[in-house]
Amino acid sequence: MQFLDTFHPAWPGAAALGAPLATALAAIACRPSMGGARAGQLARAAAAFALAAALLGLLAIALFGPANFRWLRFDLVGGLVLLLVAFIGWVIARFSRAYLEGEAHEARYARWLLATLTGATLVVVSNDLLLLAAAWWGTSLALQQLLLFYPGRPAAAMAAHKKLVLSRIADLCMLSACALLYAQTGNLRIDTLTDLAGGGPLALPVQAAVLLVALTALLKCAQLPFHGWLIQVMEAPTPVSALLHAGVVNLGGFVLLRLSGLVDQVPAAQLLLVAVGTTTAVAAALVMSTRISVKVSLAWSTCAQMGFMLMQCGLGLWKLALLHLLAHSLYKAHAFLGAGGIVRDTMVGKLARPAAQPGVAGRLLGAAGGLLIVAGAAWAWNISLAGQPALWVMGAILALALNPFLAVSRSGSWLLAWALAFGLAWLYFALHQLAGHWVLSTPTGGNALWLIPAIGFAALFVLQTALHARVLWTQRLYPWFYGGFFLDERVSRLLFRMSPPPTARKD
Repeated sequence: MQFLDTFHPAWPGAAALGAPLATALAAIACRPSMGGARAGQLARAAAAFALAAALLGLLAIALFGPANFRWLRFDLVGGLVLLLVAFIGWVIARFSRAYLEGEAHEARYARWLLATLTGATLVVVSNDLLLLAAAWWGTSLALQQLLLFYPGRPAAAMAAHKKLVLSRIADLCMLSACALLYAQTGNLRIDTLTDLAGGGPLALPVQAAVLLVALTALLKCAQLPFHGWLIQVMEAPTPVSALLHAGVVNLGGFVLLRLSGLVDQVPAAQLLLVAVGTTTAVAAALVMSTRISVKVSLAWSTCAQMGFMLMQCGLGLWKLALLHLLAHSLYKAHAFLGAGGIVRDTMVGKLARPAAQPGVAGRLLGAAGGLLIVAGAAWAWNISLAGQPALWVMGAILALALNPFLAVSRSGSWLLAWALAFGLAWLYFALHQLAGHWVLSTPTGGNALWLIPAIGFAALFVLQTALHARVLWTQRLYPWFYGGFFLDERVSRLLFRMSPPPTARKD
């Protein structure tokens, strides 16, 4: 034990570096001549080693505490997200064994899967903003190769090219932010940069840099109107979709978490995150309700969930944003990898008699009941919402989310529905309390940003209720919802003028 105590500052850092190092070495070792079976075995072994390193890293943090170095930073938040990325990578590597068996380019797939995991894990453990930007850029380039796994499909080539252009714009924003911060402060260490938040008002170059980081996160997280590529990359293999939606697209939220102290000091960045995040969450939820394709519906769901997470970041609800990131990643990985079962269950459900649906009165009563349940669950955990309007808004949104459980029309099921809804609200606040030990949350209280999600989600509830009731004026809006408000078509024309898409090449 004395030996461990002597070197204890290095143990968390060594464990953190083990994850990206294992996947990077395995990616280099993967050669096309190796053969698909051997490359797959190597990918699974490297992913398992990365998962073990992430677990050992969390154990090291528990024993010795967090560790900050010149290039690496490993604390509880980073450890949890590293474990998440490593676990998803390990699951996807195992799932790919059967999914891609017999594919001609399985070795190429394994190589770029490992390269993507290397970039994502390096983003999580970086303590230098330039290193983080380079790792984020590398993650995007490696993922690009996976999205073009079937290069002969024109739709795949077009969607991947659209993502490539937007990602390069985002990378330029991130590099510009690094340049501004270095010119102003003389260093890019993330733990040092966050100390600027306690030193009074931020200089204008620093505020501009934080605003650019927020814009980078919006672009990388596929927010409206730059969301089209996320919806259209469904041509890629299912495990690639799971990796994209569960382990890559949400890195923008993690980067904002790393710079949370600075974001809280820049009102323009907060406004941008709240306004765009709320708009995306509301619009994507409306569009998602019109789609019947499972994978497309899941893609719109990711778009909405990323908007909700970025909205929480803008409101200063960092612990809720972290919970959202972790929960959404696990759910979305399971949803994509189990998409075949969802399709089968959907087809079986269509053969059965549809269940009776609640009317407008039932939905309104369900919303009122949800508010009572949320208030009761908050009281049970002794959580005070006084003076925190942003938390009030989150509680109201949670109440509306419980509506499907409460707006029941079958006699005798209301007691079970209310018990289930209360259990979910209780669990939500339990996780809220737990996350309070992981990350500092500073909800906005001195501004009116909370009004944006309050109005947006109230409008969403009204529109969804009117759509369900088949109100005439909502039927006229249905084509707009189904078409995603036709935003992507306009953006695509602009992007393709800047950089024409390449012609699809043969496999």
